Amino acid sequence: MKEFGAFLRARLPDAKLDDGDIAALYGKYGPDKFPLNDLGYLARVHPLELWLVSYLQKRPDAKRQEVLEASVQERQESYRWLFKKGQSAQNTRIRIGLEEEAFQRITEQWRKLGYPFETLVPSFATAIGSSADRPAALAELVGIIQNDGVRQPTVRVRKLHFAAGTPYEAVVGLGELRGQRVMKAEVAATLRKALMDVAQNGTAKRVWGSFKDSSGAVIPIGGKTGTGDHRLDRYGPGGHLIESRAVNRTATFAFYIGDRFFGTMTAFVHGPEADNYRFTSALPAQLLKSIAPALQPLIDPGVTKTADTGKPQTGL
Repeated sequence: MKEFGAFLRARLPDAKLDDGDIAALYGKYGPDKFPLNDLGYLARVHPLELWLVSYLQKRPDAKRQEVLEASVQERQESYRWLFKKGQSAQNTRIRIGLEEEAFQRITEQWRKLGYPFETLVPSFATAIGSSADRPAALAELVGIIQNDGVRQPTVRVRKLHFAAGTPYEAVVGLGELRGQRVMKAEVAATLRKALMDVAQNGTAKRVWGSFKDSSGAVIPIGGKTGTGDHRLDRYGPGGHLIESRAVNRTATFAFYIGDRFFGTMTAFVHGPEADNYRFTSALPAQLLKSIAPALQPLIDPGVTKTADTGKPQTGL
């Protein structure tokens, strides 16, 4: 009762609840007034989670077998409603449970490959690969593929050198950085070929040949394009479209260049203004091609381009 009163007063400081009010509320809405399933519904938590938390608070050292033996009645009660709904409802609930569990396992696999979010939305869109992401995560995935399936630590600064040539000179650096294999090398090699085909013959064909080495040979490029036209559609009776409102528009090209460089190029328009744009993933691909001359010295320092002809020349 005291904990309940302290909880209410902390969250409702202006309610001016006295001890009689709190006692009346506790007597009317206490946890013993509702069955386990109703408590789970009110708390928006699985009823067995509520029971388990309560049980472990009283017996923090309980083992798994003890918990299973003590929860027989609660587990049966938690799913009793399912057996009253008929076979169709049972099958639907089982399919939903299997789907949720499958997406939990998929999320674990995706996060190993750089997926930046804690959960995946169980949906058909996610199942076919259309899911929320971040440009940095896409670039990291390409880096994993480029590095034969090994995920290397992402660092911005490896070493700091202070006060060189003085008595206060100090060097601060990172220790050994170890990569983690998250993908089989054979899978990574197959993906590199598939990504290269996108740049040679697919939606990013315009980028092929933008980078060359000191001998004039084309540096291989691979990548994946994607376009998102995100809209909020409202439908009325009979499936008639009532409203279609633009949320944002995106176009992305995640790429690798040669065997060292990779990244992501994204075009993004947020809000209703997205209705005024019709660009596709060809835009970031063209942008990468346009800035290729500026990137060329980084890709291969032995190659420069003359201002007059734009042809590659071997640097001295």
